[in-house]
Amino acid sequence: MPKHIAIFASGTGTNAKKIIEHLKHQGGINVSLLVSNRTKAPALKMAAQNGVETLVINRRYFYEEKHILKIFNKYFVDYVVLAGFLWLMPTYLVNAYEKRMVNIHPALLPKYGGKGMYGMNVHKAVKAAGEKESGITIHYVNEQYDEGDIVFQKTCSLADTDTPAMIAEKVLKLEHRYFPIIIENLVNKL
Repeated sequence: MPKHIAIFASGTGTNAKKIIEHLKHQGGINVSLLVSNRTKAPALKMAAQNGVETLVINRRYFYEEKHILKIFNKYFVDYVVLAGFLWLMPTYLVNAYEKRMVNIHPALLPKYGGKGMYGMNVHKAVKAAGEKESGITIHYVNEQYDEGDIVFQKTCSLADTDTPAMIAEKVLKLEHRYFPIIIENLVNKL
C-alpha cells in the first residue's frame, strides 16, 4: 500500500516541485496534497499541473478549527513536509504527526533559525556574520520555529566575495538535491 504525503508551501514551491518529481519515479510514495496559506502562491499552480490536489487555508481554519486533520484522513496522509511554509505548526498537528513531519531550513541550525529567519533574511545574516560555510538543515517539526530534532545537515563552502544572493543559490542547490531523497528515506521507514 503506498504512503501519502502532504506538502505545505507558501511561495514558489521549487522544493515541492523537486519532491513531487522525485517521488513520481520512486513508486510507493504519493504526494496527495499541497497546502498553502496564500491563494496566489505559485506552488498551487505547480502542484495542480503535476496532478496534486491543493488546499488553501486561513489562520482560523488552521489554528482553531482542526479541519485539516479530517482532510488529511481523507487523503490518507502518513507524512507532512514543510517546504517553504512560513506559519508555525499548531500543537494539535505536531502531536498528530510527531516524528512524521519535517521542515527544511536554509542554514545550519541551531544558528540562524527562529521567527523571521527565512529566505534572504537567513542568507543576509550568514553573510553579515562572515561565516565560511552555510547549508541546509532538515529537522522534525515541533511547536517552535526551527527547534525540532535535526535529521540531516549538508554544508557548502562560502567565499568572502559571496553575496547573500550567491549564498542563497548555493543553499538552494543543496535543498533540491537532498530534500527529496531524505523525505523518501524517512517515509520508507514508516
